[in-house]
Amino acid sequence: MKRPVVILGAGLMGRLLACALARAGHAVTVYEAQGADAQGSAARVAAAMLAPLAESAVTELSVVRMGQHSLRRWPELLAELLPELLPPAPQEPVFFQRAGTLVVWHRLDAPEAQRFERQLAHTVQRLPDLPAAQRLGAAELGALEPALQGRFTQGLYLPEEGQLDNRALLVALGYSMQRLGVDVHWGEPRTPESVEPGPQGWVFDCRGLGARGQWPALRGVRGEVMRVHAPGVVLQRPVRLLHPRYPLYIAPKPGDVFVIGATEIESDDLSPASVQSALELLGAAYTVHPGFAEGRIVEMGTQARPALPDNLPALRCTGPQRVQVNGLYRHGFLVAPAVLDALLALVGSGRTDEAERLGLRLEGF
Repeated sequence: MKRPVVILGAGLMGRLLACALARAGHAVTVYEAQGADAQGSAARVAAAMLAPLAESAVTELSVVRMGQHSLRRWPELLAELLPELLPPAPQEPVFFQRAGTLVVWHRLDAPEAQRFERQLAHTVQRLPDLPAAQRLGAAELGALEPALQGRFTQGLYLPEEGQLDNRALLVALGYSMQRLGVDVHWGEPRTPESVEPGPQGWVFDCRGLGARGQWPALRGVRGEVMRVHAPGVVLQRPVRLLHPRYPLYIAPKPGDVFVIGATEIESDDLSPASVQSALELLGAAYTVHPGFAEGRIVEMGTQARPALPDNLPALRCTGPQRVQVNGLYRHGFLVAPAVLDALLALVGSGRTDEAERLGLRLEGF
């Protein structure tokens, strides 16, 4: 049955849901407080790494399961975008790769690496279909990532993990909404109480921290992310540097751009990044590859990720066919396709079976 749908918020989750429901024939209306460039979205500042095993060291098994599901689904979702990216939209596919994750550490941080490796092994024991981490010696590490030859004596390779270009994806989803006939109202914030989709219609609140008035348990977790243009550095895949205080990630994007981040601060302050954070990020990146010293800082971005008390995503029913979608925290790109599929199943059948299978927390259903 084709129904009217109202979506509040056009970040990653709102755009994915709008496109999927419009393709299914539903009449979709979107209200977004910011503009089409997604400047207010946490997804615009993210590194968009798809690393369920790597993230298992800092999150629950349900997120890892959703990440496995999403890794399989992202190629399908990106393929669905291609027919809609006709002129004047960009015609290039959104950058996506599954070349694995490389984890390295300096000699003094070997205890942290041992703890990390034990955690990964424990996760694989509980999820046997998850590819296990592979320990690398210096020669194997150099063969896998030649730019790091001789810089580290050991490493871990996490096969099949991936990443994508978050900003290109947000732009592509914006064009798709336009081509699919989604009625988008940019710069027009709405609350769930102020919209009425009509008979048998759905309302999905995907506003992230904008929904705190209706979901008081939400909080912001500040992240600081640097974009560096460094043509002198060649990395084939995301690299994580283990450190007891600030585990660093470096994600190579198209155009010799690297997204570098690590910070998590319990605050929704969106002021510019601190000097300390900049020094730590750049200093740690330099220890991975000295070529970053010659790079150019393109951007130092800050954003607050929407998180619930348990740092897990959740669906919350607030009335007949009214659902809040929130708490994606630092795992937005990792879990978004799984959350999307749970929502599509809910619209199609009115049931939460898929959400339960994926391990999403449900409230009020």
